[in-house]
Amino acid sequence: MQKITVVGLGPGSAGQLSVETMELLKNGECVILRTAVHPSVARLTEENVNFIACDNFYEAGASFEDVYDSIVKFVFEKAQTQDVVYAVPGSPLVAERTVVLLRERAAANNVALKILPSMSFLDLAYVELGIDPIAGLRIIDSSDFEALADAGKYPLMITQVYSKFVASDVKLALMDVLDDETPVWFLRNLGLPDEECRTVPLYELDRQENIDHLTSVFVPAQEQVSVMDVQPLTDVMATLRSPGGCPWDMEQTHASIRKSLIEEVYELLEAIDNMDYENMKEELGDVLLQVVFHARLAEEAGAFTMQDVVDEIVEKLIRRHPHVYGTIEVGSSDEVLQNWDAIKQTEKTERRHVLDGVTKGQPALMRAYKLNSKAAKAGFDWPDNEGVWNKITEELAELKEAVANGTPEEQEHELGDLLFSIAAYAKHIGLEPETALNMANNRFVKRFSHVEKCVEKSGRDWHDFTLEELDSFWNEAKKAEKTCEKN
Repeated sequence: MQKITVVGLGPGSAGQLSVETMELLKNGECVILRTAVHPSVARLTEENVNFIACDNFYEAGASFEDVYDSIVKFVFEKAQTQDVVYAVPGSPLVAERTVVLLRERAAANNVALKILPSMSFLDLAYVELGIDPIAGLRIIDSSDFEALADAGKYPLMITQVYSKFVASDVKLALMDVLDDETPVWFLRNLGLPDEECRTVPLYELDRQENIDHLTSVFVPAQEQVSVMDVQPLTDVMATLRSPGGCPWDMEQTHASIRKSLIEEVYELLEAIDNMDYENMKEELGDVLLQVVFHARLAEEAGAFTMQDVVDEIVEKLIRRHPHVYGTIEVGSSDEVLQNWDAIKQTEKTERRHVLDGVTKGQPALMRAYKLNSKAAKAGFDWPDNEGVWNKITEELAELKEAVANGTPEEQEHELGDLLFSIAAYAKHIGLEPETALNMANNRFVKRFSHVEKCVEKSGRDWHDFTLEELDSFWNEAKKAEKTCEKN
């Protein structure tokens, strides 16, 4: 095996070739050009350089990787009997796949391989664009769609944009991550008399004339807009559920984590009631975790993915807001709700009865409120607040009678009727009983905590206090609340 020397033909005219490279090409025993389609080749012909071009491999290869493999194989075959000078467009060390393959094969077979430095189109691009690569520049082949998906995050030079078809593929890939109007640099024939270095709107990239093998595209870094991304959370959940992950997470099912979702929602509601934004942020994350957990279980079962969940709710919101995304006009929030219900009815065709859709799994007071609301929309309702209030007093009297003379079952029955009537009254006056009761619970905890502190501070036992004394502590807590509300 003889020696292989790799040289670059530079980015444009033969005047950019080094003296050493030109001497090697003129005196080389066997000169092989990756392609004769290059501006400097005319000068080589004038200098009577005998060369073999590999353009025929491009016609025979099924893919570029096949073409490059064939060229490298051909170079090594020639090097079996003579020294070879292998010349490539631009610099051998910039975006030149055949040189990468040559180096790998030479190292594996102990073949002497020498690469001479050469000017690349990048050197000319730095001047034309006024950029310094030390500030950050990524150079890719036009077929690197993974890198194209990161366009805009950093300066990006896209090479091998050799046809309008390739330019179209590049444009479509970039339009997935950049605005259609984004200015990109169209670079062609740098260093030649007809060089082009100009900006074009991204959507017009493949409409440029004379796109050929000396065409590149430069995409400047774009101002980054923070984009919410739930992918890190879904990735963590996938890892926890995968072999080698967390044994507990791997054992869970939809049923086993059902109660966790309920608990997390109530903890979030407490943070909302307290207007505790720091805790609210944490609890929203816990609720989101439960959503992602259920979506992961469904994805493993082949039912749906987290993306399906997001897509469906986005489509539903757009569909149910025709006054925002369509042409319907509304004059009030009441009309919005009427439209919402009308659209919902057309979607939920399986719901044939008035009370369909009120799930049994809701808290009882919330369910009572929703049942009353559904019935009211069908016309089954008291005409005014007074009618509901009379019903409450009626149920209260029946409960009192049941407590005095009835069985525990009768008492439970009447208590349920009273609570249901209170839920109906809440609907009439525009309040949600579940929220109201939850806030009352929170007030009770806060006031009772004050009473407890007073008892502990006294050094006396609970039973040493009369109800009137404890009630005075309770009233102190109520008074403190009202003072805080005024301030």
